[in-house]
Amino acid sequence: MTSLSRLLFTSLLLAPSSLLFGGDAVAVGYNSEGVWTGVTYYASSEPKGGKDYKIENGARDEAMRDLRKRSSYAASTVNILSSSDSTGFVAVARGKDKSGKDVNLVGRGKSQAEADKNALELLNEARANTEQKIVYRYFSYGSDSSPSASHTGD
Repeated sequence: MTSLSRLLFTSLLLAPSSLLFGGDAVAVGYNSEGVWTGVTYYASSEPKGGKDYKIENGARDEAMRDLRKRSSYAASTVNILSSSDSTGFVAVARGKDKSGKDVNLVGRGKSQAEADKNALELLNEARANTEQKIVYRYFSYGSDSSPSASHTGD
């Protein structure tokens, strides 16, 4: 298994268990040498039933499309780092491991502070202890939302 494969495998293992559904998705692109070239996300900004709500395939497709469109460098591979069917806050965090390689992980929570904390804890578990930072924060509506649901922010 290559170091990139191990990194992606580890990232998926450390991410929350709701990896294969809808509502939101985080995509990461890699160049031919296995170095990440970009990270982006798609989040349903409206509850289930709204015109912007996407299910699994739609959220993943939107995140991958956005990554290819916005990335400064062409990605030879694009993978979904995480996706969820839950309504909640999300933090995408990056850190460096001892070898200097970047690690991108996704934390989730009922508040933005909880999602941030979870993302940083995941980086620590992955031993990506240096240069830690939150690169994206967002709120997403999942399948447990309804058109009458509202998000007040955090």
